[in-house]
This record gives sequence, structure tokens and C-alpha cells, in this order.
Amino acid sequence: MKRIAIILTVAVMTVVCAIGAQAKKPKGAGGGDAKIEFAEKTFDFGVIKEKKGPVTHEFTFTNNGDGNLLILKAAAECGCTRPEYSDKPIAPGKSGKIKVTYNPLGRPGGFDKVVTVTTNGQPRKVRLKIRGTVVSD
Repeated sequence: MKRIAIILTVAVMTVVCAIGAQAKKPKGAGGGDAKIEFAEKTFDFGVIKEKKGPVTHEFTFTNNGDGNLLILKAAAECGCTRPEYSDKPIAPGKSGKIKVTYNPLGRPGGFDKVVTVTTNGQPRKVRLKIRGTVVSD
């Protein structure tokens, strides 16, 4: 009975190790690696009028890797800035966009905001920045 328990334990451990090794394939081992590259990481809106409402800019990126790229999350540091992105995979060589909207209502003066983008590729995190000056007019 002990012998059967030991054989089963060894068999289960072997399968678990094999699955773990398969999940941690090295670079170039068939799965491919995504690589995100943005055309720009900073955008300056310049002077914007508070009365005109929210302003938007689209940050364009390309997957310059050899695996599918996923945008896992795009998070702003405050509620006045809202990022939007697709959760669909971006194939190697293809491009995508992250739309960032800033709401100037009740926020006269200069602003510098950051959106942190998290991906499955390299780099894992990218910081996009918007800035400008809101005038109440």
C-alpha cells in the first residue's frame, strides 16, 4: 500500500513539474513575446477652455514583438482622467490605441496627469502623460 502511495505521489509531482515547465517557456520557444512601443508617451493639450468640456488624445502603439499583445489594464491616477482601450489581442506588427480623456470642469490651472498601462509584453508597464492649462473663460 505504501508503495502505491509513493508511486502515485511521484507521478503527480512529475505531471505538475511538466506543466510548470511548459508554462515558463524561454524566449523564442514557440509562444512568442509581445513588445509594446508607443509613437509618443507625452501629450500637451496646451491651453484649454473649461467651458468646452472634456478633451481627448489617442496614444498609438505598435506590437513590435513576435507574440500577441494584450493591454491588461490602463489606470489613471485620478477621476478627472479616463483611459479607454480594447481588450482584444494585438497581433505582431499591428497597432492599437489608448484613448485618454481629461475633464477640465472645476479644475482651472495647470495639470500633469499619468495613465499607467499594464501589458503582457515588454515593457510590462508604460506611463503615458498628459498636460496642459485650463482657463475659465
